Order: sequence, then C-alpha cells, then structure tokens
Amino acid sequence: MTYQQTIAEANSTITPNAQTWSGIDAASIARMRLQNRFRTGLDIAKYTAKIMRRDMAAYDADPANYTQSLGCWHGFIGQQKMISIKKHFGTTKGRYLYLSGWMIAALRSEFGPLPDQSMHEKTSVPALIEELYTFLRQADARELGGLFRELDAAKAAGDAVKTHRLLAQIDDFQTHVVPIIADIDAGFGNAEATYLLAKKMIEAGACAIQIENQVSDEKQCGHQDGKVTVPHEDFLAKIRAVRYAFMELGIDDGIIVARTDSLGAGLTKQIAFTREPGDIGDQYNAFLDCDEVTEIGHGDVLISRDGKLLKPKRLPSNLYQFRPGTGEDRCVLDCITSLQNGADLLWIETEKPHIGQIGGMVSRVREVIPNAKLVYNNSPSFNWTLNFRQQVFDAWSAEGKDVSAYDRARLMSVDYDATDLAAEADERIRTFQRDAAREAGIFHHLITLPTYHTAALSTDNLAKEYFGDAGMLGYVKNVQREEIRQGIACVKHQNMSGSDIGDDHKEYFAGEAALKAGGSANTMNQFAA
Repeated sequence: MTYQQTIAEANSTITPNAQTWSGIDAASIARMRLQNRFRTGLDIAKYTAKIMRRDMAAYDADPANYTQSLGCWHGFIGQQKMISIKKHFGTTKGRYLYLSGWMIAALRSEFGPLPDQSMHEKTSVPALIEELYTFLRQADARELGGLFRELDAAKAAGDAVKTHRLLAQIDDFQTHVVPIIADIDAGFGNAEATYLLAKKMIEAGACAIQIENQVSDEKQCGHQDGKVTVPHEDFLAKIRAVRYAFMELGIDDGIIVARTDSLGAGLTKQIAFTREPGDIGDQYNAFLDCDEVTEIGHGDVLISRDGKLLKPKRLPSNLYQFRPGTGEDRCVLDCITSLQNGADLLWIETEKPHIGQIGGMVSRVREVIPNAKLVYNNSPSFNWTLNFRQQVFDAWSAEGKDVSAYDRARLMSVDYDATDLAAEADERIRTFQRDAAREAGIFHHLITLPTYHTAALSTDNLAKEYFGDAGMLGYVKNVQREEIRQGIACVKHQNMSGSDIGDDHKEYFAGEAALKAGGSANTMNQFAA
C-alpha cells in the first residue's frame, strides 16, 4: 500500500472510535507501520528468500549478475554496511550479509574468544540473526523518519512539487533488509539438533543456511588442519533436516548452501555403510587409504573391495585417513551428491583463491548438474597479495617471460609494490570476483571476517595517534573530520541510535507536552553544516 492508502486504512479503524480515540492520528499510525514493515522473522525470511531465488535465476541467465556480501558479528556492523551501500550505490540489489560462525566464536561467546570449533553457544547464532535484522529495521525507521520530517516541512512551506516528490520517495522506499546467509557450522550435533537450530535461525529471519560436511564434535575452521568429514548419508540427513525446518515454517523456497571441506580434510571418523558396489557409501570408502591384508592383527578393521580384504589405515585418534591427492575428487562427489539431495548452492572451501582450481571442480560438477553454482569464501585467511603475485610469476614463467628480477619467495615484499608484476597481480585481485563468477560458477562472493580485521586496523591506528603525540587530533583529524567530509551518518550518533525516532513517538503520544531530546541544546546540531 502507498503512504496515503495506509493513512486511509488507519482512518477506517479510528473513525468508529473517534469519541475515545481522539488523540490517535492516522498519519502517525501510517508512519509507524511503514517504519516497521516486517512484523516477524518469518516475514523477513519469506521476503528475502524470494530475493535470493530471483538473483539465482538472474545469475543463471548471465554470470555478470553475481552477488556479494560481507561478514558481520554485530547488528550495528550489518546496519552500517547497508546504509553505506544505499548511500554509494542507491540500491541494495545483489548485496547481502553473511553471518560467520568464526566471528561468533571469536567475538560473541560467553566463554570469551574461542577458535572456530563449534564450542560457542549455538543459540548465539539465531540471536545474532535477530540482532542484525533489528538494526536493519531500525535503519528503515530512521531513513523514513527523515523523509517524513522533510514531508512535513514541505507541506508547511506550501511546496507542492517537493511534497509530491517526497511522497513518491516514501512509496518507492527500498528497505535495508536483505538476505543473510547464516552459518550453522556442522549442525551442532545430530540431525535432530540441526533441525531444531535451523528452525530457530529461520524464525529469526534466515532465508539461507550454510552447513558443512565435517564431524560436528571435531569441527575445525575450514582453513585449519585436522578437518574430519562424515559419510554422505550423515551429511544428507542434516540437509534434509534443514529442508524440513524451512518447509515446516512455510519458507518453501528457503536456500540451503552445502559446504564441502573435503579438499583440505584428509580424515574421516567413520567407514560408510554400503549396501552394494558403487553406491554412495562404497564411493566414499573407495577414497580410504588401505593396505591389502596379508595377515589379520589384533583389533584390525577390515573392508572388502573387488574381492580383496583391505585394512583402512587407522590413527591412534581412531580416525581413518583418505588417500593423498583425492581431495578434488571427493569435493566433486560431495557437490553432486548434495545438489541431488536437496541443496541449492555449493561452497567449496579451498586453500587459496585460484580460479583455475575452483573452475576445474565446478566444470566437473556441471557435467552432471548444469546449473550448479557456488557461494565462495574470499577469505582473509588467504594471503591475497602473495598468492596473486605468485600466480602472475608462474604464468609469466610458463610464457617464457624474464622473471629474473623477482624472488618468488619474497614477492610479498614492499620492494615489489611498484613493479609490473605487482600491478598485474592487483588487477587480477580487482577482477577476481567478476572473473570467477564467469569462469568458475560462483554466484555469491563473500568475505567471512572483514569487520574483524577492519575493527582491529582502525583501532590500532586510533590508539597509536590518540595515545601518542597527536592526542585529540588523532581522533578529530582521522575520524570525526573524515566522517563529516565523507557524509558518514554516524557522525550524528544520537540520531543513529534512534533519538529522533523516539522524539517522533513522544510527539505522537503526548503532542505539545512531549519532552524531546532534539531541541536547540542538542550538540548534534553542530553537525548540521
């Protein structure tokens, strides 16, 4: 409904109660309704799932339509991302938020900083989803509140043209609420535990849930050693559990992102159950590192394959190891199996950002499932500068170019920053997302931990200046002055925290008797210029 239609609808309720509701204003009700468009997390999940489905179809039609997101560990961070995106690009189209389990573990656990091993409270995941959407909804209320104030001023000035323009802006308002791809780790337990947590996440607003094929109680960060995968049937049960959660709650088009950590995982906790040669359990077991049995020792576990008795190599940890060099083949099988059993998108965790490596695996998946597409972690765990300089070095070497001026082991050095090799590497980094979307089937690019690193960097710079010789100038010059000149809304931090929204409500509730914070003595007025 338009703003005027919302006023009319509110009036239809107020009018029969006019004698007792004399202080209730239809325009104020309309404004509050428009400022709180989403009533529940399920409203958000339904809305955002449709956005992602449209974006996935647009990507299938043209890989130039890839999408992006940045990881968040606090609602304010997510809010500021969306405010900045609207400010700089005028639209949130194709931009999402990512909720990282790593950042919850490191920054949100009651135990204090933890490694990414699913030791944090699992309820903190839906809590952060709810917090992110609370802040995004407040961004809507704040921006619309500013438009309503401008509308009142235009009407008071008799400016019909500006009034008409502002009414159109209000009716065409684009919400800050965007899809969140939420990390459920390895499901925090068995399939039932996965289902229960998925429901909480969806009820909080998640339309896309990412789950990985590691053992839940041995879970490691995707970029660390010691990863242990589960047989496909175990993983598929959790994918089905997430789908059941979506369907039960009426989010029929919810998105499941199936992540495989097999590229860097050399271990499994279980030998898969198999019914017949060639089934999915048999294919999983075929990757086990085995010795042919010559004699049976005490406590040996044996499997049969092609008429032979084999002994899988078992470690003192009671884990079994895969044959070296099978990671890519296992990833391809993981991807195909996941897409054939309910997943919508893939996530292949890699050890480096290399389009050829990713594209090679995706092309093999697409031989079976032509529209397979990925979510890809543009991870801060990669040394992007070194990786891409080495890729250029290797490419130039293969082409016969003279690379004698470069030491491949030292390419990270500042000594190379002004070189042609560094310039080409930076250009490849700049176009990585676009090129990977076209050549490697990547629909969605994300950075998992960006604000963890930006917070550390900006805090280090401020501390160095403020506690050093610059003193207060270290804050004023490098923070506040830049906020003002770059138009960062947070320079008016009272407004950003909701003070003006509260003043509007006070006026609705108390009229002329309202005691408002935004008067002439409010120091935020110093930033009007």
